[in-house]
Amino acid sequence: MARPSTDRIAGALRSPVTFSVLAGLVIGALFLVGTGADPFAAYGAVVTGSLGADGIGATLSTGTSVLGMALALAIPLRAGLINLGGDGQMVLGGIAAAVTGLYSPLPAPLTVVLALLAGITAGAAYAALAALCENRFGVPLLVSSLLLSYPATSFASYLVRYPLKEPGSSLPQTRRLPDGVALPAFGTSTVTFGLVLVVLAAAAYWFADRRTAIGYEIRMTGLNPRFAAYAGVERKGLTLRLMATSGALAGLVGAIGVLSFPYRFLDGSLTAPGYTWTGLTAALLAAAAPLGTVLASFFFAVLQVGGLSMERTTEVPRELTQVLQAIVIVFLAARLSFPRRRRKTAQEPIAQGEFA
Repeated sequence: MARPSTDRIAGALRSPVTFSVLAGLVIGALFLVGTGADPFAAYGAVVTGSLGADGIGATLSTGTSVLGMALALAIPLRAGLINLGGDGQMVLGGIAAAVTGLYSPLPAPLTVVLALLAGITAGAAYAALAALCENRFGVPLLVSSLLLSYPATSFASYLVRYPLKEPGSSLPQTRRLPDGVALPAFGTSTVTFGLVLVVLAAAAYWFADRRTAIGYEIRMTGLNPRFAAYAGVERKGLTLRLMATSGALAGLVGAIGVLSFPYRFLDGSLTAPGYTWTGLTAALLAAAAPLGTVLASFFFAVLQVGGLSMERTTEVPRELTQVLQAIVIVFLAARLSFPRRRRKTAQEPIAQGEFA
Protein backbone atom coordinates (compact mmCIF):
# COMPACT_ATOMS: atom_id res chain seq x y z
CA MET A 1 0.00 0.00 0.00
CA ALA A 2 2.87 2.38 0.80
CA ARG A 3 4.75 1.50 -2.40
CA PRO A 4 2.95 3.97 -4.75
CA SER A 5 3.50 6.91 -2.42
CA THR A 6 7.14 5.91 -1.94
CA ASP A 7 7.63 5.69 -5.72
CA ARG A 8 5.96 9.08 -6.09
CA ILE A 9 8.33 10.66 -3.57
CA ALA A 10 11.35 9.03 -5.19
CA GLY A 11 10.22 10.27 -8.60
CA ALA A 12 9.81 13.80 -7.25
CA LEU A 13 13.32 13.73 -5.79
CA ARG A 14 14.73 12.57 -9.12
CA SER A 15 12.79 15.12 -11.15
CA PRO A 16 14.67 17.79 -13.14
CA VAL A 17 12.86 20.53 -11.20
CA THR A 18 14.06 19.28 -7.81
CA PHE A 19 17.57 18.80 -9.15
CA SER A 20 17.63 22.32 -10.63
CA VAL A 21 16.42 24.00 -7.43
CA LEU A 22 18.91 22.11 -5.27
CA ALA A 23 21.72 22.80 -7.72
CA GLY A 24 20.86 26.49 -7.69
CA LEU A 25 20.93 26.59 -3.89
CA VAL A 26 24.28 24.76 -3.78
CA ILE A 27 25.92 27.07 -6.34
CA GLY A 28 24.44 30.08 -4.55
CA ALA A 29 26.04 28.81 -1.34
CA LEU A 30 29.39 28.52 -3.13
CA PHE A 31 29.05 32.13 -4.30
CA LEU A 32 28.36 33.20 -0.73
CA VAL A 33 31.37 31.30 0.60
CA GLY A 34 33.53 32.88 -2.10
CA THR A 35 32.50 36.35 -0.95
CA GLY A 36 33.17 35.52 2.68
CA ALA A 37 29.52 35.35 3.73
CA ASP A 38 27.87 32.61 5.75
CA PRO A 39 25.45 30.74 3.43
CA PHE A 40 23.41 29.40 6.35
CA ALA A 41 22.92 32.90 7.75
CA ALA A 42 22.07 34.27 4.29
CA TYR A 43 19.52 31.57 3.48
CA GLY A 44 18.14 31.82 7.00
CA ALA A 45 17.62 35.55 6.48
CA VAL A 46 15.77 34.82 3.23
CA VAL A 47 13.40 32.40 5.00
CA THR A 48 12.76 34.51 8.10
CA GLY A 49 12.51 37.72 6.10
CA SER A 50 9.89 36.31 3.74
CA LEU A 51 7.97 33.85 5.90
CA GLY A 52 8.32 35.45 9.32
CA ALA A 53 5.66 37.58 10.99
CA ASP A 54 7.10 40.78 9.49
CA GLY A 55 7.56 39.42 5.97
CA ILE A 56 4.70 37.05 5.18
CA GLY A 57 2.42 39.94 4.21
CA ALA A 58 4.93 41.28 1.69
CA THR A 59 5.49 37.76 0.35
CA LEU A 60 1.77 37.22 -0.22
CA SER A 61 1.41 40.67 -1.82
CA THR A 62 4.33 39.99 -4.15
CA GLY A 63 3.10 36.45 -4.71
CA THR A 64 -0.25 37.79 -5.90
CA SER A 65 1.36 39.58 -8.84
CA VAL A 66 3.95 36.87 -9.51
CA LEU A 67 1.35 34.09 -9.48
CA GLY A 68 -1.06 36.11 -11.60
CA MET A 69 1.57 36.71 -14.28
CA ALA A 70 2.83 33.12 -14.03
CA LEU A 71 -0.69 31.85 -14.71
CA ALA A 72 -1.11 34.34 -17.55
CA LEU A 73 2.02 33.04 -19.24
CA ALA A 74 1.57 29.37 -18.31
CA ILE A 75 -1.80 29.02 -20.05
CA PRO A 76 -0.48 29.62 -23.60
CA LEU A 77 2.83 27.96 -22.71
CA ARG A 78 0.90 24.75 -21.98
CA ALA A 79 0.09 24.67 -25.69
CA GLY A 80 3.61 25.59 -26.76
CA LEU A 81 2.82 29.28 -27.23
CA ILE A 82 5.03 31.94 -25.65
CA ASN A 83 3.51 35.28 -24.70
CA LEU A 84 6.24 37.84 -24.08
CA GLY A 85 3.88 40.80 -23.98
CA GLY A 86 2.85 40.45 -20.37
CA ASP A 87 4.18 43.88 -19.42
CA GLY A 88 2.11 45.69 -22.03
CA GLN A 89 -1.06 43.76 -21.24
CA MET A 90 -0.60 44.28 -17.50
CA VAL A 91 0.04 48.02 -17.90
CA LEU A 92 -2.99 48.50 -20.14
CA GLY A 93 -5.09 46.64 -17.58
CA GLY A 94 -3.77 48.93 -14.87
CA ILE A 95 -4.38 52.17 -16.75
CA ALA A 96 -7.87 51.00 -17.80
CA ALA A 97 -8.68 50.23 -14.15
CA ALA A 98 -7.34 53.63 -13.06
CA VAL A 99 -9.42 55.54 -15.62
CA THR A 100 -12.52 53.56 -14.68
CA GLY A 101 -11.94 54.09 -10.99
CA LEU A 102 -11.40 57.83 -11.39
CA TYR A 103 -14.32 58.63 -13.67
CA SER A 104 -16.99 56.03 -12.98
CA PRO A 105 -20.22 57.58 -11.60
CA LEU A 106 -21.26 54.29 -9.97
CA PRO A 107 -21.03 53.57 -6.22
CA ALA A 108 -17.61 52.50 -4.96
CA PRO A 109 -18.26 48.70 -4.78
CA LEU A 110 -19.62 48.63 -8.33
CA THR A 111 -16.79 50.83 -9.52
CA VAL A 112 -14.27 48.31 -8.15
CA VAL A 113 -15.96 45.51 -10.08
CA LEU A 114 -16.13 47.66 -13.20
CA ALA A 115 -12.45 48.59 -12.88
CA LEU A 116 -11.48 44.93 -12.63
CA LEU A 117 -13.55 44.11 -15.70
CA ALA A 118 -12.01 47.04 -17.58
CA GLY A 119 -8.51 45.79 -16.78
CA ILE A 120 -9.39 42.25 -17.84
CA THR A 121 -10.95 43.46 -21.10
CA ALA A 122 -8.03 45.75 -21.99
CA GLY A 123 -5.46 43.01 -21.40
CA ALA A 124 -7.47 40.39 -23.30
CA ALA A 125 -8.04 42.65 -26.31
CA TYR A 126 -4.38 43.61 -26.58
CA ALA A 127 -3.17 40.02 -26.28
CA ALA A 128 -5.71 38.95 -28.91
CA LEU A 129 -4.15 41.54 -31.23
CA ALA A 130 -0.83 39.66 -31.02
CA ALA A 131 -2.64 36.41 -31.87
CA LEU A 132 -4.29 38.06 -34.87
CA CYS A 133 -0.88 39.24 -36.10
CA GLU A 134 0.24 35.61 -36.19
CA ASN A 135 -3.00 34.18 -37.59
CA ARG A 136 -3.55 36.80 -40.31
CA PHE A 137 -0.09 38.11 -41.17
CA GLY A 138 2.21 35.25 -40.17
CA VAL A 139 4.13 37.27 -37.57
CA PRO A 140 5.43 34.79 -34.97
CA LEU A 141 3.62 35.13 -31.66
CA LEU A 142 6.91 35.43 -29.82
CA VAL A 143 7.77 38.51 -31.87
CA SER A 144 4.35 40.14 -32.11
CA SER A 145 3.58 39.85 -28.39
CA LEU A 146 6.98 41.25 -27.40
CA LEU A 147 6.96 44.17 -29.85
CA LEU A 148 3.38 45.14 -29.04
CA SER A 149 4.36 45.48 -25.39
CA TYR A 150 6.47 48.60 -26.01
CA PRO A 151 3.79 50.88 -27.52
CA ALA A 152 1.40 49.80 -24.73
CA THR A 153 3.79 50.81 -21.96
CA SER A 154 4.68 54.03 -23.80
CA PHE A 155 1.00 54.91 -24.27
CA ALA A 156 0.29 54.37 -20.57
CA SER A 157 3.37 56.43 -19.68
CA TYR A 158 2.13 59.28 -21.89
CA LEU A 159 -1.32 59.24 -20.29
CA VAL A 160 0.02 59.33 -16.76
CA ARG A 161 2.54 62.08 -17.53
CA TYR A 162 0.15 64.42 -19.33
CA PRO A 163 -3.67 64.11 -19.47
CA LEU A 164 -4.07 61.95 -16.35
CA LYS A 165 -1.20 63.38 -14.29
CA GLU A 166 -2.04 64.44 -10.76
CA PRO A 167 -1.99 68.27 -10.60
CA GLY A 168 0.88 69.63 -8.53
CA SER A 169 2.72 66.31 -8.30
CA SER A 170 6.29 65.91 -9.48
CA LEU A 171 5.75 62.16 -9.99
CA PRO A 172 4.25 60.62 -13.14
CA GLN A 173 1.12 59.31 -11.44
CA THR A 174 -2.64 59.68 -11.56
CA ARG A 175 -4.79 61.13 -8.82
CA ARG A 176 -5.58 58.82 -5.92
CA LEU A 177 -8.69 56.75 -6.47
CA PRO A 178 -11.81 57.98 -4.64
CA ASP A 179 -12.51 56.68 -1.15
CA GLY A 180 -13.85 53.14 -1.21
CA VAL A 181 -12.58 52.39 -4.71
CA ALA A 182 -10.10 49.79 -3.56
CA LEU A 183 -9.89 46.06 -3.06
CA PRO A 184 -10.64 44.95 0.53
CA ALA A 185 -7.50 44.25 2.55
CA PHE A 186 -6.98 41.53 5.13
CA GLY A 187 -6.64 43.36 8.42
CA THR A 188 -3.92 45.97 8.46
CA SER A 189 -1.72 44.14 5.95
CA THR A 190 -1.11 45.02 2.32
CA VAL A 191 -2.62 41.70 1.23
CA THR A 192 -5.88 42.35 -0.60
CA PHE A 193 -8.77 40.41 -2.06
CA GLY A 194 -6.68 40.27 -5.23
CA LEU A 195 -4.92 37.24 -3.76
CA VAL A 196 -8.26 35.42 -3.61
CA LEU A 197 -8.98 36.32 -7.23
CA VAL A 198 -5.62 34.99 -8.37
CA VAL A 199 -6.02 31.76 -6.36
CA LEU A 200 -9.47 31.28 -7.91
CA ALA A 201 -7.89 31.75 -11.34
CA ALA A 202 -5.31 29.08 -10.48
CA ALA A 203 -8.10 26.70 -9.38
CA ALA A 204 -9.99 27.35 -12.61
CA TYR A 205 -6.83 26.69 -14.61
CA TRP A 206 -6.29 23.37 -12.79
CA PHE A 207 -9.90 22.30 -13.38
CA ALA A 208 -9.81 23.22 -17.07
CA ASP A 209 -6.44 21.54 -17.53
CA ARG A 210 -7.36 18.25 -15.85
CA ARG A 211 -11.12 17.90 -16.23
CA THR A 212 -12.20 19.46 -19.54
CA ALA A 213 -11.85 18.68 -23.23
CA ILE A 214 -10.27 22.06 -23.97
CA GLY A 215 -7.58 21.30 -21.37
CA TYR A 216 -6.81 18.03 -23.13
CA GLU A 217 -6.60 19.83 -26.47
CA ILE A 218 -4.20 22.38 -24.99
CA ARG A 219 -1.91 19.70 -23.53
CA MET A 220 -2.03 17.67 -26.75
CA THR A 221 -1.14 20.73 -28.81
CA GLY A 222 1.80 21.48 -26.55
CA LEU A 223 3.10 17.90 -26.77
CA ASN A 224 2.58 17.39 -30.50
CA PRO A 225 1.08 20.22 -32.58
CA ARG A 226 0.98 18.17 -35.79
CA PHE A 227 -0.90 15.31 -34.16
CA ALA A 228 -3.29 17.79 -32.53
CA ALA A 229 -4.00 19.37 -35.92
CA TYR A 230 -4.55 15.90 -37.41
CA ALA A 231 -7.00 15.14 -34.59
CA GLY A 232 -9.03 18.22 -35.48
CA VAL A 233 -7.73 20.92 -33.14
CA GLU A 234 -8.04 24.29 -34.90
CA ARG A 235 -4.72 25.95 -34.17
CA LYS A 236 -5.62 29.54 -35.06
CA GLY A 237 -8.76 29.58 -32.95
CA LEU A 238 -6.95 27.97 -30.04
CA THR A 239 -4.15 30.55 -30.26
CA LEU A 240 -6.67 33.39 -30.20
CA ARG A 241 -8.55 32.00 -27.19
CA LEU A 242 -5.42 31.23 -25.21
CA MET A 243 -3.86 34.62 -25.85
CA ALA A 244 -7.07 36.41 -24.90
CA THR A 245 -7.21 34.41 -21.66
CA SER A 246 -3.54 35.12 -21.01
CA GLY A 247 -4.00 38.85 -21.59
CA ALA A 248 -7.11 38.88 -19.40
CA LEU A 249 -5.12 37.51 -16.47
CA ALA A 250 -2.28 39.96 -17.10
CA GLY A 251 -4.80 42.81 -17.20
CA LEU A 252 -6.33 41.52 -13.96
CA VAL A 253 -2.90 41.71 -12.31
CA GLY A 254 -2.54 45.31 -13.48
CA ALA A 255 -6.00 46.20 -12.18
CA ILE A 256 -5.24 44.57 -8.82
CA GLY A 257 -2.04 46.61 -8.58
CA VAL A 258 -3.93 49.85 -9.14
CA LEU A 259 -6.78 48.97 -6.77
CA SER A 260 -4.27 48.16 -4.02
CA PHE A 261 -1.84 50.50 -2.23
CA PRO A 262 -1.04 53.24 -3.29
CA TYR A 263 -4.47 53.24 -5.01
CA ARG A 264 -3.32 54.99 -8.18
CA PHE A 265 -1.42 54.29 -11.38
CA LEU A 266 2.25 55.18 -10.99
CA ASP A 267 4.39 54.96 -14.11
CA GLY A 268 6.77 52.02 -13.85
CA SER A 269 5.33 50.60 -10.64
CA LEU A 270 3.89 47.55 -12.42
CA THR A 271 6.86 46.80 -14.68
CA ALA A 272 9.86 47.70 -12.48
CA PRO A 273 9.54 44.70 -10.11
CA GLY A 274 9.81 42.32 -13.08
CA TYR A 275 6.62 40.38 -12.40
CA THR A 276 6.34 39.29 -16.03
CA TRP A 277 9.79 37.74 -16.24
CA THR A 278 9.57 36.20 -12.78
CA GLY A 279 6.21 34.76 -13.74
CA LEU A 280 7.64 33.38 -16.98
CA THR A 281 10.48 31.80 -15.00
CA ALA A 282 7.97 30.16 -12.65
CA ALA A 283 5.90 28.88 -15.58
CA LEU A 284 9.00 27.44 -17.27
CA LEU A 285 10.17 25.81 -14.06
CA ALA A 286 6.78 24.14 -13.61
CA ALA A 287 6.43 23.25 -17.31
CA ALA A 288 3.18 25.28 -17.16
CA ALA A 289 1.50 22.68 -14.92
CA PRO A 290 -1.17 24.37 -12.74
CA LEU A 291 -0.06 23.16 -9.30
CA GLY A 292 3.63 23.45 -10.16
CA THR A 293 3.12 27.01 -11.35
CA VAL A 294 1.56 27.94 -7.99
CA LEU A 295 4.44 26.39 -6.04
CA ALA A 296 7.13 27.90 -8.29
CA SER A 297 5.50 31.34 -8.02
CA PHE A 298 5.52 31.14 -4.23
CA PHE A 299 9.16 30.00 -4.30
CA PHE A 300 10.21 32.99 -6.41
CA ALA A 301 8.13 35.38 -4.30
CA VAL A 302 9.99 34.10 -1.23
CA LEU A 303 13.31 34.72 -2.99
CA GLN A 304 12.29 38.21 -4.10
CA VAL A 305 11.08 39.37 -0.68
CA GLY A 306 13.67 37.42 1.30
CA GLY A 307 16.48 38.93 -0.78
CA LEU A 308 15.76 42.35 0.73
CA SER A 309 15.97 40.91 4.24
CA MET A 310 19.17 39.06 3.36
CA GLU A 311 20.74 42.31 2.15
CA ARG A 312 19.80 44.13 5.37
CA THR A 313 20.91 41.31 7.68
CA THR A 314 24.06 39.94 6.03
CA GLU A 315 25.01 42.72 3.57
CA VAL A 316 24.80 40.19 0.74
CA PRO A 317 23.36 41.94 -2.36
CA ARG A 318 19.76 40.97 -3.06
CA GLU A 319 20.74 40.46 -6.70
CA LEU A 320 21.97 37.05 -5.57
CA THR A 321 18.36 35.88 -5.58
CA GLN A 322 18.11 36.84 -9.26
CA VAL A 323 21.28 34.85 -9.90
CA LEU A 324 19.63 31.87 -8.18
CA GLN A 325 16.62 32.14 -10.47
CA ALA A 326 18.85 32.17 -13.54
CA ILE A 327 20.88 29.19 -12.30
CA VAL A 328 17.73 27.18 -11.64
CA ILE A 329 16.47 27.72 -15.21
CA VAL A 330 19.89 26.98 -16.74
CA PHE A 331 20.17 23.69 -14.85
CA LEU A 332 16.59 22.81 -15.70
CA ALA A 333 17.20 23.37 -19.41
CA ALA A 334 20.43 21.37 -19.29
CA ARG A 335 18.88 18.51 -17.33
CA LEU A 336 15.93 18.25 -19.72
CA SER A 337 18.17 18.24 -22.80
CA PHE A 338 20.55 15.49 -21.61
CA PRO A 339 17.97 12.66 -21.59
CA ARG A 340 16.93 13.54 -25.15
CA ARG A 341 20.55 13.45 -26.29
CA ARG A 342 21.10 10.10 -24.58
CA ARG A 343 18.01 8.62 -26.24
CA LYS A 344 19.08 9.97 -29.62
CA THR A 345 22.59 8.50 -29.20
CA ALA A 346 21.16 5.17 -28.13
CA GLN A 347 18.82 5.02 -31.13
CA GLU A 348 21.50 5.78 -33.71
CA PRO A 349 23.21 2.30 -33.56
CA ILE A 350 19.80 0.65 -33.80
CA ALA A 351 18.91 2.71 -36.84
CA GLN A 352 22.25 1.95 -38.44
CA GLY A 353 21.76 -1.76 -37.84
CA GLU A 354 18.33 -1.67 -39.44
CA PHE A 355 19.61 -0.17 -42.67
CA ALA A 356 22.87 -2.09 -42.81
